[in-house]
Amino acid sequence: MKENVFDVLLYLFENYIDTDDTNKPDKDALESELEGVGFPNLEIHKAFDWLESMTVIEDQPSDEDDTKPELSMRFYTEQELLRLDVQCRGYLLFLEQVGVLDAETREVVIERVMALDADEIDLDQMKWVVLMVLFYQPGREVAYAWMEDLVFEDLEAVIH
Repeated sequence: MKENVFDVLLYLFENYIDTDDTNKPDKDALESELEGVGFPNLEIHKAFDWLESMTVIEDQPSDEDDTKPELSMRFYTEQELLRLDVQCRGYLLFLEQVGVLDAETREVVIERVMALDADEIDLDQMKWVVLMVLFYQPGREVAYAWMEDLVFEDLEAVIH
């Protein structure tokens, strides 16, 4: 079984990041647990780097101009088109249209997807990346809750 960075991130998110548990282990303990579960050391370090980069994005000052029109068109680069299929790009557009993502958060999602060590991202993986990004964005709690419902409703539909 070939585990990748996304699998490590998903494990961390489901077990530690989005929990109310106040006794969260430190990074060394997490690394040991992840190795014990069977994740490769290289993938564990890439996952931690991915999460640390998320924090850097969160802390960057916004140069947002309030005079920008609310509607804009996003043109994808060739590399983004290769990584994000039509379904993923359409889903990002949908999330932006219903107010879950704004243009700035959409760009963070795309940047985080491009930072994953994967040739292609499927729609389920995209939803999890959106959820992780929204978790780290201050003031996006309502959008996070809405996205969390979407992700877990889809999981229940698959299970049943």
